[in-house]
Amino acid sequence: MKKSFYLTIILFVFLSITAYTQDFGFGFDEPEEASSVSFNLSGEVSAEFPFYFNDFEFVWQDILRGRLNFNVLSNRIDLITSFNLSYESFKELGDSKIYTDSSYTPLLIDELFVRAYIGPVNIEAGYRKLTWGKADSSGPLDVTNPIDFTDLRHITDARARKIARPMLHITWNADSFSKLEGVFIPNFAGHRFASAGRWTPNQYSNMPAVAVQGILERASLINPTVVPTLGSIIGSMASVFSDDFPNTSSLDYFQAGLRYTSTFGSADFGLQYFYGNLFRPSFTVDGVDNFIYALSSFPPIPFPLPSPQLIYTRYHQFGVDYAQVLYGFNVRAELAFNLTEDTNGTEGSLHNPFIAWSLGFDRDLFWGININIQCNETIRLFNDKIDSNPVIDSEAGTNMTNTRLTTQLSKKFLRDNLETKAVFIWDIENSDCYIIPSVSYMYKDFLFDLTAGFFVGNKDGELGQYWKNSFVRFGVTYKF
Repeated sequence: MKKSFYLTIILFVFLSITAYTQDFGFGFDEPEEASSVSFNLSGEVSAEFPFYFNDFEFVWQDILRGRLNFNVLSNRIDLITSFNLSYESFKELGDSKIYTDSSYTPLLIDELFVRAYIGPVNIEAGYRKLTWGKADSSGPLDVTNPIDFTDLRHITDARARKIARPMLHITWNADSFSKLEGVFIPNFAGHRFASAGRWTPNQYSNMPAVAVQGILERASLINPTVVPTLGSIIGSMASVFSDDFPNTSSLDYFQAGLRYTSTFGSADFGLQYFYGNLFRPSFTVDGVDNFIYALSSFPPIPFPLPSPQLIYTRYHQFGVDYAQVLYGFNVRAELAFNLTEDTNGTEGSLHNPFIAWSLGFDRDLFWGININIQCNETIRLFNDKIDSNPVIDSEAGTNMTNTRLTTQLSKKFLRDNLETKAVFIWDIENSDCYIIPSVSYMYKDFLFDLTAGFFVGNKDGELGQYWKNSFVRFGVTYKF
């Protein structure tokens, strides 16, 4: 399988070169007007040194990183390549997972695609990062690419955290102000989370314990007399519970969408439809009731043990977005209705339908200070149908609404070479917050930055659970 990965890359490059050879006009029927071709090589090399306050630990592994971009541009076809160069990305090339699971994007690839121009139509094919919607950071309409959450130190760099996906993206520029986009993604990959180490989310590491506790609670409700017997049986199950995610590399997990954007007066608006999978899986345990009823019979009937399951929920999204400058405020808004297969709210292994919206603005204030505020919220429908037991319903114990407020204050000095910034990310229902102050200085081609991150509030919240990971880091980046 490793050979097939390299053959894919070689074939991609070969086809691109072939296309350019034809474009250069090396044949006998050379067009009268020759194509202009340009080559662009750029990139960056960085070193950063993080220090974690809780355990007074410097992390020396993977402190050197780089990015190499090589683009070939013409008036007919472009070749866009961008690679992440780091210890982890090269080490991962020896992991058989990237060769056996086509839904997995190697960390080495940042983007790798070909873009062709055919009149008003642009066609892009390959590993692509695509942004839909008008929100500044992760709005509800930005649904084509999963996010890398394996390290939250760079959470504010929305584009860098995106994971490129293989896709076919077609854009028709109807006129100067309107365009229609279509995207087809042959398979699916969810958000990427750390499965070990300091950035492992509690939702991942606590799955076995949650399953065991939920099974016992269910047994006490159905037949309390079997709880002691059941406890001795499933007490050792936590260590053998499988946390494998489903294989989503087949066409059964294809995704597709359409997006239309235009301008009406001074306002920009967009309409969007997308059919795909929610990036976060649901976790339930199958066969719990049958197993308990089998134990309740006399004599007990042999029955398979309950089995945990991780499922990605299929959904249809219907969305609209809007942007306009009003009284000096750059206003952006998005609204989406996400219709899942659980149309009654009673299928515990799937997510309920929900509404998602985003509203934000940025504006220059006094003394050259710029403020950027964005509020994102999801509202679950049929919330009264949610079961209280997490092994029966994956959304048990979660809030009907999830509201996140992101605020950024920034100011530049010394001809914009020195920038101070403070970012506040507040999850309102969870009562936790992530505070990120930073200062950066650009000197010629070098960027020096000092950044800190503090996780405060509820230690069981999505952000507060990382309270031991509060850090400070110093970084140097050379761009060429």
